[in-house]
Amino acid sequence: MAIHWLQALEVGKYLVGKRLKGDKQFPLVLMLEPLFRCNLACTGCGKIQHPAEILKQNLSPEDCFRAAEECGAPVVSIPGGEPLLHPQIQEIVEGLVARKKFVYLCTNGLLLEKSLDKFKPSPYFSFSVHLDGLKEQHDKCVDRKGVFDKAISAIRAAKARGFRVTTNTTVFEGTPASEVQEFFDYLGELGVDGMMVSPGYSYEWAPDQDSFLAQEKTKALFREILAPYKAGKKKSWVFNHSPLFLDFLMGEKDYECTPWGSPSFSVFGWQKPCYLVNEGHYKTFQELLDKTEWENYGKKSGNPKCADCMVHCGYEPTAALDSMEPSNMGRSLASLFN
Repeated sequence: MAIHWLQALEVGKYLVGKRLKGDKQFPLVLMLEPLFRCNLACTGCGKIQHPAEILKQNLSPEDCFRAAEECGAPVVSIPGGEPLLHPQIQEIVEGLVARKKFVYLCTNGLLLEKSLDKFKPSPYFSFSVHLDGLKEQHDKCVDRKGVFDKAISAIRAAKARGFRVTTNTTVFEGTPASEVQEFFDYLGELGVDGMMVSPGYSYEWAPDQDSFLAQEKTKALFREILAPYKAGKKKSWVFNHSPLFLDFLMGEKDYECTPWGSPSFSVFGWQKPCYLVNEGHYKTFQELLDKTEWENYGKKSGNPKCADCMVHCGYEPTAALDSMEPSNMGRSLASLFN
């Protein structure tokens, strides 16, 4: 099973409740960034480009809980930076799980194995390990040798301890489809609980601006990557996505971004949408909802910064909403039991 059945049930209830209330703009996943500090300097990441005084700052556990309650999203993703560098990350995770949030702690894996004693297995908690390919490709992306081996060792250790472990992969320009397929085969053999995948999208703070995918290239590449999966030949590939999002990546669905679906909260406050478009912050989540001119985001808006984006933080919520349509519910339910 990819998405845990309890998460699928609770998120489904949440979406139905929002629809019955007539709510138009509501979050699905809170992207909670308790710090920007990291122990890697990946060329495709813009987070660590902040000045030193910002990189030293942490959100407190109380800040995190307040954001989760203010936002109300059923799922909380904890990226960074590297969250395991946060001195109170155990307290943050425990508090969110106690609030019945489905928590994904995103990590590069370097500190994971020695941090396992801080956490307890739970259907509400998963580690999400960043892996951008097999050993050579991944170590190149993170600009350090040995990171892949360390991450794989940590995944095995976490699985042995009963934790749910998913992976998060960005596919960049120039990556052969065959390499991605081989990588997915490896993760299937490793027994991860789900794979998340997203095309690399250029945003201004990222040092490497030459390795990101434009939209038509994205569709062509993912059609090639996912062809054997669509044909039913890759039963070991378990995705932590709605199958409709995979259809979107292949160009079989034409979705608009849902820019309010994955709001981001950090030491700066609530980021104006989205985190890839660096336009400032609001103090409260309600301000974000009320003051944002939502029509200025997404492909139809004509915003040039949105023209080529197909990143999961904007389009996975759209796919999740579409999965609630009667014509799609059967397929969405079947995907839970791959």
